[in-house]
Amino acid sequence: MPKYILAYHGGGKPETEAEGRKVMQQWQDWLADLGPKCLDEGNPVGLSKTVSAEGIADNGGANPLSGYSIVEAADVAEACEMAKACPILDGGKGSVEVAPIIEM
Repeated sequence: MPKYILAYHGGGKPETEAEGRKVMQQWQDWLADLGPKCLDEGNPVGLSKTVSAEGIADNGGANPLSGYSIVEAADVAEACEMAKACPILDGGKGSVEVAPIIEM
């Protein structure tokens, strides 16, 4: 079955410990709902550096990555359906980019 990377962009940092626990529980529940189709729960990531022919920039790029997961799905439509329930979408502060992982 094909694999897809779910690349998370945006989101926000919880303002309180209680809010942080709530958000973490939402993520844990969503990942549990994906079950065995979630091959790698992934992790959040820090601010990236952008390397180009012009040099190295510390700006995180045009659309900074905030984390990732890897799932298995029959097709990109199913992977997108999985992504629709991602907690990063709550409040409209984040997005999920869905891309097939090409086996070489």
